[in-house]
Amino acid sequence: MIRCLQHAQQLQHADTLAFVVMPDHLHWLMQLGPSTDLSRCMAGVKSVCARQLGMALWQKGFHDHAVRKEEDMPALARYVVANPVRAGLVERVGQYPHWDAIWL
Repeated sequence: MIRCLQHAQQLQHADTLAFVVMPDHLHWLMQLGPSTDLSRCMAGVKSVCARQLGMALWQKGFHDHAVRKEEDMPALARYVVANPVRAGLVERVGQYPHWDAIWL
């Protein structure tokens, strides 16, 4: 899954700012590339990931939240990567292996 996000960045579809791969979903804070819309980016990530894993694993659609200019991006990144703590999977963010953020 993480390699799929890295692949999207290599193709300049999205710059990953923060992510956490949860057991049954993904939180991904990213900035779209110059010539990619959100639907195309998500379809590409889902397709590449499903092919690499050899199975369908995505639900149809996705839930998005457009970040407003005045929002504190590092605070949003902290919120994203703290999901495993809030879900009770770990006690501290550093204990969970499937996350990254450019600010942390």
